[in-house]
Amino acid sequence: METVAVKRKFSGKRNRLDKPELLAPAGNLEKLKFAIHYGADAVYIGGQAYGLRSNADNFSFEEMREGVEFAKKYGAKVFVATNIYAHNEDVAGIEAYLQNLYDAGISAVIVADPAIIEVALRAVPGLEVHLSTQQSTLNWQAVKFWKDEGLPRVVLGRETSFEEIEEIKNHVDIEIEAFIHGAMCSSYSGRCVLSNHFTDRDSNRGGCCQSCRWKYDLFEDAREGTVWVSEEDMQMKAPAPFKLGENQLPLFQEQDNAFSMGSKDLCMIGHIPELIDVGVDSFKIEGRMKSIHYVATVVNVYRQAIDSYMADPENYVLKPEWVEEMNKAANRPLNTGFFYDTPDHEDHIYEPEEKAVPYDFAGLVMDYDAATGMATIQQRNHFKPGQEIEFFGPNGTFFKQVVGEIQDEEGNVLDAARHPLQLVKMKVDQPVSYFDMMRKKK
Repeated sequence: METVAVKRKFSGKRNRLDKPELLAPAGNLEKLKFAIHYGADAVYIGGQAYGLRSNADNFSFEEMREGVEFAKKYGAKVFVATNIYAHNEDVAGIEAYLQNLYDAGISAVIVADPAIIEVALRAVPGLEVHLSTQQSTLNWQAVKFWKDEGLPRVVLGRETSFEEIEEIKNHVDIEIEAFIHGAMCSSYSGRCVLSNHFTDRDSNRGGCCQSCRWKYDLFEDAREGTVWVSEEDMQMKAPAPFKLGENQLPLFQEQDNAFSMGSKDLCMIGHIPELIDVGVDSFKIEGRMKSIHYVATVVNVYRQAIDSYMADPENYVLKPEWVEEMNKAANRPLNTGFFYDTPDHEDHIYEPEEKAVPYDFAGLVMDYDAATGMATIQQRNHFKPGQEIEFFGPNGTFFKQVVGEIQDEEGNVLDAARHPLQLVKMKVDQPVSYFDMMRKKK
């Protein structure tokens, strides 16, 4: 693949941050540490209340304090998603919760509900409030409204184009955060109620069951001519599937595949100059429930690209190895979302998904002896001699090799590293560093 030169197209303003912030997801304390080790300037996490990822591990206040202390060592910040749309029963206790976040050292909360915003601004003025993407903010007048309310940052709706961001930045002196990588919602910036309807799990209070990713068939009611949708994926926690009655006619053949309504994933690695030039202040990666391998790989690539551009904007090029790395972490086909054009049917996944992730996180480097070339590896997935593996890390480590002899901590030769978190030693072809990762093809 050839190196790709880039062209500038937009001219916005960088109002508050001289260099764009790389903001990474952290579903638990371990992922927080990986995200920061691999180059994140800030991470966003969920607490055990008021967030939209109730199925993530989420953080206790004690874990938040530990995460904040870790982040401070690397000059990073920790934000907490507090972005539910609150019902009456959700509001009690919010003031104490926000105060506890502030006491834990959290730098900002990401909020959608105006009631929670008002409480945060009034009761905990030292805690920054960032407007969540759940507010679907798409125009400069709305951004100005929230700036006038006292918010220093707005997370734009995913439907915002480059032209719209440019206009927003040229009208309003405020930080703009935009999603640049990860899953896209099939609904309008997360305003979906399919999950509520099918499973009584509220998407806007942290319970989304990702109904759009289920598999469906179509039926027609012969009496009324209406179309029925049947959920067929029995692995999901959903009600019993729709039963075909005597008046319902299937609109598919037996050999046809069931379909989903899932959108392709967003990836803007090929458009770093446009994002910076238009004035996006914070590059946000989606995926608090994604794997450690995903977080480390994606953060590492964007870190390299941002630093490369900032070091020499005029001679910046898109390196093919960055694109290749992104594909190793991809869960679905990738596109550029709404940044250039409104997505159409080609930007959704209707056919059975081809699982694009060909790699597993196999091991974590814990130590390296330069004199012997031996690395101590913490096993994360089964691997054995003769397998080809890759090492990569935040300090530029990247090479492939075949696994040779594996030893346990006492020097006994092993036929495989088969036990979770087992420490093994193996010779590596090039120097490695603490927290470098080892992966293998599935």
